[in-house]
Amino acid sequence: MANRYVHDILPYWQRRLQLQDWNIYVLLSRPEDLRPGTLGNIHWDAEKKSATIRVMDASGYAPDVTAMLKDMQVTVVHELVHLELASLPVSDADRSNQEFAIDHLTDALLGTEH
Repeated sequence: MANRYVHDILPYWQRRLQLQDWNIYVLLSRPEDLRPGTLGNIHWDAEKKSATIRVMDASGYAPDVTAMLKDMQVTVVHELVHLELASLPVSDADRSNQEFAIDHLTDALLGTEH
């Protein structure tokens, strides 16, 4: 169910963020395959306009399916916002500020608050 869900929401958010010209893939990943404390990540190739989003799979969540699917959507949108901003230069010193801004943009898009 989680795999189908992330694949169903991806095209909607890709259109909403005007990233239709990108080939974006979503892979569910075990928690141990992600950086500690994260729910996902994204890797992209700007020249090829391709990206892979990794989202923590169901094994990393408590049995609350509604909360799990909400977190998965937040992760997909958060990583797509990273992709949207990828062309902007960011120094290592600015990374935490960028994450803060991306979190706020994600919340605004989803109508949520952390």
